[in-house]
Amino acid sequence: MKNFILSAFALTAATLTFAPMANAAEAVENIQTTRLAFLENQTKAIDDIQATRLAFLENQTKVVENLHQLRLAEREARGKAIENIQQTRLAFLENQTKAIENIQTTRLEQLDSQAKAIENIQETRLAELNTSAKSITR
Repeated sequence: MKNFILSAFALTAATLTFAPMANAAEAVENIQTTRLAFLENQTKAIDDIQATRLAFLENQTKVVENLHQLRLAEREARGKAIENIQQTRLAFLENQTKAIENIQTTRLEQLDSQAKAIENIQETRLAELNTSAKSITR
């Protein structure tokens, strides 16, 4: 019986010695599992935040690109409008120049006609004077 009690004490001592180690090993494993789960959750949260930031930046990039395209289209439209205005002004100036040339041509023709009429009148008067002078001298 003595052996039995000693064996029981030895078994109890061994159980008490190794049980906390087993519990400690399980506790460490539980802590590590908890830490790993926490780190995985943090990693997922960081990934989600980065994905959200990336999506936001992509949207901003699209907005900036759209603004650039709108500004470029507006500048092109202004350039075309300026070109059209300049072409219209040039056409107007060309028409004015042609009109002035036509007016000047008409005035010159009128002056030429007047000069010819005056020459004809003077020739007629000279002819009359010559006729009168001949008739007086005869």
